[in-house]
Parts: sequence; C-alpha cells; structure tokens
Amino acid sequence: MTPWRRAALVAALAIACGVPKEKYQAAVAEAERNMKSSDDQRQRADACEAKERDTEAYARAGEQRASELAQRLSELEKAASAASADASQQRELVAQLAKAKELLQAQSESASAEAARQRDLAERLLREKSALQAKSAEYESLASSLDKEIKAGQIKLSELQGKLTVRMGERVLFPTGSATISADGKATLRKVADAFASVRGRVIRVEGHTDDVPIHTARFPSNWELSAARAIAVVRYLQERGIDPKLLAAAGYGEYQPIASNDTPDGRAENRRIEISLAAPIQELPTAKAGP
Repeated sequence: MTPWRRAALVAALAIACGVPKEKYQAAVAEAERNMKSSDDQRQRADACEAKERDTEAYARAGEQRASELAQRLSELEKAASAASADASQQRELVAQLAKAKELLQAQSESASAEAARQRDLAERLLREKSALQAKSAEYESLASSLDKEIKAGQIKLSELQGKLTVRMGERVLFPTGSATISADGKATLRKVADAFASVRGRVIRVEGHTDDVPIHTARFPSNWELSAARAIAVVRYLQERGIDPKLLAAAGYGEYQPIASNDTPDGRAENRRIEISLAAPIQELPTAKAGP
C-alpha cells in the first residue's frame, strides 16, 4: 500500500473513532504531503522511463548510423581497392604498350635493313647477270672464230666464274724447247687477237706453263725462263695485232702448276701450254697500298 493511501485510511479511522480535530488535521496534512511526494516520485519515475526510452532510441539510432557508416566505409575501401587495381593494370598496360612499340620499332628497322640488303643483292645480281651475259657473248664470239681449232683439239675454251680462258698446247704455238711462235701458231693467235679486239677495261693475261722435264740452255737455264719467254712472246704478238698493251699481262709458272700427271707423255704434253684469259676489270683488281 502506498504512503498516501495509508495516510487517508488513518484519517478516516481517526474521524470514525472520535480523534480530536487537531490530530485529524495533522493526519490529513500528513496524508496530503505523502500524496504529493508520491506524485513527484511517480513523475520522476515517468521522466526517467521516458528518458530511458529516449536513450535507447538514440542508442539504436546511433548503432544504425554506425552500421551505415561501416557499410559505407567498406564500400569506399572496395572502391579504393578496385581503383588501385585498375591503376596498376593501367600502368602495366602502358608498360606493355611501350615494350610493344620498342619491338615494332626494332622490327621496322630490321625490315628496312633487310629490304635495303635485298635491294643491294638484287642490284648486284643484276650486274652479275649482265656481266655473265657479256662474258657469254665473248665466249660465243671466240668459240665461233676458233671452231676449227677447238674441234681439232688444238685449243680448249672454258668459262668458269666469269673467267674466260683459251688454252693452247705447246705444239700449236712453239717448236719444242723454243719461245719463237710458229707460222701456224701466229695464224691461231690472229683469231684470238681479233676476238679480243673489242675488249675494254679488262686484263688479257697470258700464262706460260711447262712440264717437269728440266731444260738447260744458254737462253733458258730452267723452265722458269722458258715459260716466261713464251708468255712474253704471245703478249708481244697480241700487241702487234692491235691489242692495247695496257690491257696485257704475262706470267711464267714453269712446271709448278700442272693440270695433268707428268708421269706420262700425254700428261706432260698437256702441261706444256699457254693460257690466255680475260681477267677481272682493271678497276676491280687489288692495288698496292702505300707504306706508313
């Protein structure tokens, strides 16, 4: 029972029992004070309950806001992570593009160099083809003019790697052990000179060769002198037939460049020979370098 109810009951009993008026009034006043105090307590309790409800509401609202903020922060972190990954991918892509550009540049330069090399090669092949065609024309002209001697086996004509060579045995040009050209030899050389009359800018090289049988005469102490004298005799005759002496060259090799075995008479006869060849153009011949 609440205090104010007890006070009211006491007052009622006091009246009923004939309690004096003063005591009755004091009891009523006490009851009223108790009632007021009870009302104040009830109001404070209600206020506390209201405040507690408000506090709980604020707490719930704060928790909800904190949850929303945490979710937003998580979303921002994910977005930042995605942006960082994207930036990294972009940097990697830029690096790959830079490498690809370098590779393409290198390939382009290599292709340009290869194209230039192919152009140079094509030009060189074209020049060589033209040169080969010209040499073949010289070969055909000489073969036609010396057809009789070639068929008779007195002369052999060859063309190897652009070098045209006329090979004549000793018996066609010289008596044995001599460097004087025979009449038949001069007739043959006239045909060679006529075929070479149109040559310009190329060396006409005359080479003398012997077998390995030694010679000992006052004029020819060895095969060196004999082979050289025969080559010079042919050069002089070609000059007499109108060949520019600036294009002529003579060399004697003695027995040291055989083309057959010296163990048989036929082999030795084949080694005793004169070779007349069209060498490289003069401008392509190596020149001696001056000393330091």
